[in-house]
Amino acid sequence: MMRRALATLAAALALLVSCFAVTTSYAAPARAQGPFTLPPLPYEPSALEPVIDTETMTIHHGKHHRAYVDSLNSAVAASPALQGRPLEDLVAAAGTLPEAVRNNAGGHWNHSFFWKTMTAPGTGGAPSPELRAAIDREFGSLETFTAEFGKGGTTRFGSGWAWLIVDHSGRLVITSTANQDNPLMDVAEVKGTPLLGNDVWEHAYYLKHQNRRADYLGSWWQVVDWNTVSDRYAEAAIR
Repeated sequence: MMRRALATLAAALALLVSCFAVTTSYAAPARAQGPFTLPPLPYEPSALEPVIDTETMTIHHGKHHRAYVDSLNSAVAASPALQGRPLEDLVAAAGTLPEAVRNNAGGHWNHSFFWKTMTAPGTGGAPSPELRAAIDREFGSLETFTAEFGKGGTTRFGSGWAWLIVDHSGRLVITSTANQDNPLMDVAEVKGTPLLGNDVWEHAYYLKHQNRRADYLGSWWQVVDWNTVSDRYAEAAIR
């Protein structure tokens, strides 16, 4: 009996040791190496409080945006013909590329653009005289414009983005795109140069606003960097 008990104990110990060895030897998959990198936020994750909370910014940038970058590097590595092509080229030709490249190139470009569109509350200034004149001309007033932009974001079914663009005729247009598409893509219903874009995926606002997308869109104007948006308009106007 004693010998059988000792044998059982030895077998149990061996199983425990083998399980421990498997557990301690596990390592998370390495991030895909490639030409695309996650840009740092242009401010601290807490800078947009209380409009966008620190936890949301940390997860949104460090998890969601990073996933787009890593997945894009993997997708490009699997397509030798795409290697060496800049992000802007991939975005422009999105409709001709594999779905993984389209989605992740869009996600990378859109988020890189989005971070630069925002700044700490009270520091974003106002539209330049030229941009304000264009807004008044197209929408009647800044207040009407913000209401229409909000409508564009709230009526975007599912996940996507709301945009203010300069279209190919030089006019300001509010539009929206699904998923991670944007107005620079060959597949966009309305094409143009983005000036302003807001992420209306739930991961952009759910921790603070839950399902209240309209509340998020309304408060977001407090962190819009109108100085940057005005610079983009000036660049688009001379093209």
